[in-house]
Amino acid sequence: MVELYIDADSCPKPLRAIILKAVVNRSLKAFFVADRPLKDVLKAYEEHTALLRSGIGHEEERRMTRSPITMVVVESGDDRADRWIVDHAPQDSLAVTRDIILADLLVQKGVVVLDDRGGVFTDENIAERLSLRNAMTTLREYGVFAEKHKPIGPKEIREFSAAFDREVTKALKRKG
Repeated sequence: MVELYIDADSCPKPLRAIILKAVVNRSLKAFFVADRPLKDVLKAYEEHTALLRSGIGHEEERRMTRSPITMVVVESGDDRADRWIVDHAPQDSLAVTRDIILADLLVQKGVVVLDDRGGVFTDENIAERLSLRNAMTTLREYGVFAEKHKPIGPKEIREFSAAFDREVTKALKRKG
C-alpha cells in the first residue's frame, strides 16, 4: 500500500480534501502530522471507517476494520511534526510539504516530495530551492520585505491535484 506523509500544519484545507479523497478512492495510507487535531481529517477518518465497516457482518471483524487515514498529533514547537515525518517515512513513500528543509531531508531518504503548488522536489532541484530559501530569509532579516505566501487559488489547486495524481499513479505502479 502506498503511504503518504502530510505536513498537515501548513497544508491548505482544499489540498487535504484532495488527498483524503485519493486515500478513499485509491486505497492509500495517509499520515496527517500536525501539532493539533484537524477536524476535516478526523471527520474523514470516521466516515471512511463507517463505510468500510458497513458491509461486514462479523462483529469482531467490524471492530477491527479501520480507515487507513491517521491523524498524528505531535507536541508543538521545534519542528516536531517534521521530525516525526522524517523518522517514519520510508523510501518510495510520498510526502506533501511546503517546508524546503523538511523536503531536503526526505529527498535524501528517497521519498517523493510535492510542495503545495504541485512542484516535485528532486535531487536535481533541492539545492537551488534551499539556496533561494536562504537568500529570501536573509532579505527578510534585513527588512527588505516581509514573508508572505501567495494565497492558494483555483489554479494552484488544479496544479497540485494534477501533480499529486501523477505521483500517486507512479507510486502505485512501483508497488505493483
